[in-house]
Amino acid sequence: MISTSRRLEGIGEYYFSQKLREIDSLNKAGKSIINLGIGSPDLPPHPDVIKVLQEESVKPNVHAYQSYKGSPVLRNAMASWYAKWYGVKLDPESEILPLIGSKEGIMHICMTYLNEGDEALIPNPGYPTYSSAVKLAGGKPVSYEMEENLNWEPDLAALARLDLSRVKLMWVNYPHMPTGQIPSRSFFEKLVAFAREKNILVCHDNPYSFILNDSPLSLLSVPGAKDVVVELNSLSKSQNMAGWRVGMLAGAKERIDEIIRFKSNMDSGMFLPVQLAAAKALELGEDWYNSINAIYRKRRELVFDLLEMLNCSFDKNQVGMFVWAKIPNEYVDGYALSDKVLYEADVFITPGGIFGSAGNGYIRVSLCSPEEKLMEAINRVKKIVSRTAQINNL
Repeated sequence: MISTSRRLEGIGEYYFSQKLREIDSLNKAGKSIINLGIGSPDLPPHPDVIKVLQEESVKPNVHAYQSYKGSPVLRNAMASWYAKWYGVKLDPESEILPLIGSKEGIMHICMTYLNEGDEALIPNPGYPTYSSAVKLAGGKPVSYEMEENLNWEPDLAALARLDLSRVKLMWVNYPHMPTGQIPSRSFFEKLVAFAREKNILVCHDNPYSFILNDSPLSLLSVPGAKDVVVELNSLSKSQNMAGWRVGMLAGAKERIDEIIRFKSNMDSGMFLPVQLAAAKALELGEDWYNSINAIYRKRRELVFDLLEMLNCSFDKNQVGMFVWAKIPNEYVDGYALSDKVLYEADVFITPGGIFGSAGNGYIRVSLCSPEEKLMEAINRVKKIVSRTAQINNL
C-alpha cells in the first residue's frame, strides 16, 4: 500500500469540487439544479481580447516555452493598469510577476516563505485556500476572527497583543470575499503600520476590486507598503477570463526575485497568445467595467429579492460578485438553509461555514447567473416558502 504524504493530513478536497460532483449526480438523476454557488463569470471577455488570441494563435512562432517572468508586453500592460486604476507605480521589469491564475500565487508565496512550524494569520471568514496552502507548505494557520460589527476587518490592536513571534505571513483580501466589505484607506494604512511593527509580510489578495466598486484600491498604494506587502491580482473576475488562468503578483523586486525561485521550478511560462490577449484586456477603458457592472447590478437586485424571501438580512452596500447574508434564527447554520434550498427547490447557494466558523450563520449567493436563471430560482424558492408557511399555519 502506497500512502499519501503527511503534508496532505488535514487537507480535504476543496468544498466546491465535492459539491459540483453532487450537483452533477442530482442532475443525472433528473434534477435541474440552478447553481448560485461559485463565482465563475458566465459572461465572455471583450471581443477584442478574443480576436487577439485568435490572431496570435495561428502564428507559427508563438508555441514555444516562454520566459519564466512573462512577456514584456504583458508586464508593461500590468504596470500601466496598476498606474491607471490604482495610482501605483510598478517597475514592469522587476516588480511584477505574471501568474497562471492568482490561485497558484497563494501556493508560491507560502512555499517561498514558510518553514515547518512557521505561522500565518488567516482570515475567518475567508478563502479556504489560504489555510490549505499554509498547511501544504508546512506552516501553521492561525485564524483571526472578523465580525460584522467591526466591518469585517481584523482587530489589529487585539492581534498586536498576541505572541506573533512565529508569524511570517498575514493573508488579507479586500474587497473581502465572502462578505463584500470595501476596504477603507485608513484601515490599509493601519495594516501596513502593523506589518512593519511586527515584521510580517502581508499578502493581499485583490481580485474583486472592480466588481460593483466605484473606487478600486490597492494595498500597495499606501506609502511604504512595498516593504511589507505583496499583492495578488487577477483577470478572472474583472475581465471575465477565469478559465484563461491569468493573474499577477506585484511587490518589491526582492519579493519577486524570491518567489520566482520557487515558481520557475513549477512551470515553464504561459502560452504567449494568452499573454498578449491578456495585455489587450488590461487596456480596456471605463466603458468595459461600466458595462459588466450594469449587468451585475441588475442581477444583485434579484438576489436581494431571493434573500428577502428567505428572511435573510444583508448589507446592500457590499461589492464583488456575491451577496453575503445572515440567515434567520430558525436555521441552525448556513448549511441547514443551503441544504433545504438545494433539496427542496433545486437551487444551490453556498453555506457561509465553508469560509470558517465565523461564517456559520451566513450564506453566500453568486451573481454569476443570467437574470432568467435568477428569476427561475426565485420562483422555485417562492414555492418552498409558501409550502413552509402553509405547514406552519396548520
